[in-house]
Amino acid sequence: MNILSFNSRGLGGAVKRSAIRKLTLSNNLDVLCIQETKMEVIDRKLCQYLWADCNVYSEFAPAINSAGGLLCIWNNDSFLVDRKVVGSGFILLEGNWIKDNKRVSIINVYASCDLQRKRQQWDEILQLKTTSQAAMWCVVGDFNSVRHQDERVSSAQNVSVDPSISEFNAWISDMNLEEVRSVGRRFTWCRPKGSAMSRLDRFLISDDWLLQWSDSTQFVLDRDFSDHCPILLKSKNIDWGSKPFKVMDWWLKDKGLQQLVQQQWGNYHPPG
Repeated sequence: MNILSFNSRGLGGAVKRSAIRKLTLSNNLDVLCIQETKMEVIDRKLCQYLWADCNVYSEFAPAINSAGGLLCIWNNDSFLVDRKVVGSGFILLEGNWIKDNKRVSIINVYASCDLQRKRQQWDEILQLKTTSQAAMWCVVGDFNSVRHQDERVSSAQNVSVDPSISEFNAWISDMNLEEVRSVGRRFTWCRPKGSAMSRLDRFLISDDWLLQWSDSTQFVLDRDFSDHCPILLKSKNIDWGSKPFKVMDWWLKDKGLQQLVQQQWGNYHPPG
């Protein structure tokens, strides 16, 4: 399973579209989540180009006055989506993950910088999760919030404390989500010339997701034309084979163990 999230800061230019297409091809994506498309309408032709395949399904939330906008692209051969919800700054996709036959929900998020709007978005997503039958959740995107003060640095002398930190962490807890372990760059957003940096983009997943795909890891990829880094979630269900037989130390101290083993071994008659 490969899911890519990217705040592209627009999809209007050929250079941006070509770069996203390369990301899709090089990472063998199952789902692509884009934030800040800055487009009011997105047609199938553009989705086919970005996905580098005609067999593509998509859902978008339009930008308002060329601000914001979301796009999700996927292949129904991997992710059979049967429920879509477009909300305030997010798109929910829910359906069956074909390879593992598991029902999952994936939410592409682009949060406002305004705290009150964030609260409204958090409440709306929490309500959707509360009423959903899916146990495996992945919430991804640009949250425009940090979880800890050291996730934001600036060259300015005084860096104000972000008032949304505690509320953001409380929402993550209420959603029963946790952040995926990360590899790569520490910050996902950078102001030109590096005068300020923050970790605004991330993958949050549920415990059931981790139980199914325990090796889930997010990779912060190199930044290109956008001031955000693409982030990639890679998950595999690894079959380690049969579970090894375990012997408890206290069994060996039981006086009846040797007799029990001899009795059971003597009663065993393998075929052939």
